[in-house]
Amino acid sequence: MPNQFKLQVVSDFAAAHSLRDYPGDCQKLHGHNWKVEVEVVASELDDLGMAVDFKKIKQITKEATDRLDHSYLNELDPFNRINPTAENIARTLFKDIGKKLDSAKINSTAQIERVTIWETERASASYSES
Repeated sequence: MPNQFKLQVVSDFAAAHSLRDYPGDCQKLHGHNWKVEVEVVASELDDLGMAVDFKKIKQITKEATDRLDHSYLNELDPFNRINPTAENIARTLFKDIGKKLDSAKINSTAQIERVTIWETERASASYSES
């Protein structure tokens, strides 16, 4: 494995959801203050000595979470078809942030490595494809 720089930013958003067919209270409408951790890796630095500017990762993450913020997730694509579980939210944000990072062409070696979604301070789910 080549040398890698790993960068992490933390963001948040507030949203409500209900889990379809869940056998318990989470089937009812309820909300969370979701914490989002985004990890990006790169093997090269730019002329300033940065793999990716934290500001750019924060901006891309905010663009991805803005559409979720203060919403009822079950009404949004893709959660109108799949349950808005922490796992599905992590995967959806991973794909969305990854596309935005790739299209920004910031650093050809930079790629998203993992997204972790914290539903509460004691419960999280992560998604990665590596």
